[in-house]
Amino acid sequence: MIPRYSREIMTKIWSPENRYKKWLDVEILACEAMAKLSKIPESALKNIKENVSIKVERIDEIEKTTKHDVIAFLTSLTEKVGEDGRFIHMGLTSSDVLDTALAVQLKESAEILLEDIDQLLVVLKRRALENKNTLMIGRSHGIHAEPITFGLKMALWYQEMQRNRQRLVQAKESISYGKISGAVGTFSFVDPFVEEYVCSKLGLHAAPVSSQIIQRDRHAEFFTSLAIIASSLDKFAQEIRLLQRTEVREAEEYFSPGQKGSSAMPHKRNPVISENLSGLARLVRSYAVAALEDIALWHERDISHSSVERVIGPDATIVLDFMLYRFTNMMDKLVTYPERMIYNLNMTHGVIFSQMVLLALIEKGTTREDAYAVVQNNAMKSWQEGLEFRNLLEKDSTVAKYLQKKELAAIFNVNNFLKNLDFIFNRVFEDKK
Repeated sequence: MIPRYSREIMTKIWSPENRYKKWLDVEILACEAMAKLSKIPESALKNIKENVSIKVERIDEIEKTTKHDVIAFLTSLTEKVGEDGRFIHMGLTSSDVLDTALAVQLKESAEILLEDIDQLLVVLKRRALENKNTLMIGRSHGIHAEPITFGLKMALWYQEMQRNRQRLVQAKESISYGKISGAVGTFSFVDPFVEEYVCSKLGLHAAPVSSQIIQRDRHAEFFTSLAIIASSLDKFAQEIRLLQRTEVREAEEYFSPGQKGSSAMPHKRNPVISENLSGLARLVRSYAVAALEDIALWHERDISHSSVERVIGPDATIVLDFMLYRFTNMMDKLVTYPERMIYNLNMTHGVIFSQMVLLALIEKGTTREDAYAVVQNNAMKSWQEGLEFRNLLEKDSTVAKYLQKKELAAIFNVNNFLKNLDFIFNRVFEDKK
């Protein structure tokens, strides 16, 4: 059973209240570290920890005058603690707070997305094992190639999502860095101990070196990883769209009672979820481009990245969270039509066995060029005239020199294509059933 989607879980991370709370966490931890260094009196630390609080409305009100969100935030804190407010943000710069807090938000977002991927992997594995031997035609260029199984297609997707999970784990690690090193990263007015203390308490690493900011190649890696995951979902969804076409109809999104497909045509059952996912993937890819643009900033920093991240941070993570849930639910309920798969597999009158015939002739001693020519000639005739490929081969004098009817019969066995299916599945699923 797929858990119900709850947008609030991800959106809460990006809410103004949580953003300011993360800023406050950084400020209080910095004060704790400075108190340990005897830079702040213990009485002041106690006052700050007990009395500061977040009031979004008040911060917004102050910002109308300051035109600076961090200063507005700090002003609202000092209103609560009087003279001890002078110890808050001592030796820090805005980006110490902003970038360290953003790292926590991105890390928490990644943890939710990893849970989403794990749920999808469970479903893909189940569908792969269920359909391990569900025969269908494999296609290249959209044209019938050779038989595969629907389960093999699911195993392929499972393995791709495993790679995506590894990418996200790596991206989460890359983004889990904070900095409390001051205006241009030189620790001129803040002891390095403060950075180590704050980052450790927040579950982050301290950036080995920084300018005024955490370098944006880390963020670009994170958002590019999200874009790759979204693109995989786009790929999978596109395949479902192709399989649901009326002429194919090998798989179909679940069409619930009362659902409507068209305002004009009552018969329509459209792949709307897949189309929705393909559209959303375009958005997530665009966020990756924006993150890449943020890498090049002026000197030790400018703030051209700030406006970008205020959009792509919440949007990319919330959209991908929704995409993963929606695709998982769609695959959980996906309807397959094995009989139609067999029908489509047989529609080209056996020409899908052409490579097997080609190799058999080569093994019998013909040159590859001669074998290819005789097989292709018969395959084209079969395709164009709707004749059975095997019958044409049996009547071909060149083929008859090398292959008897019983040998051809053995070739025209679809199980020949599936002899290594167990090997593939064992390799993908590590012998776990």
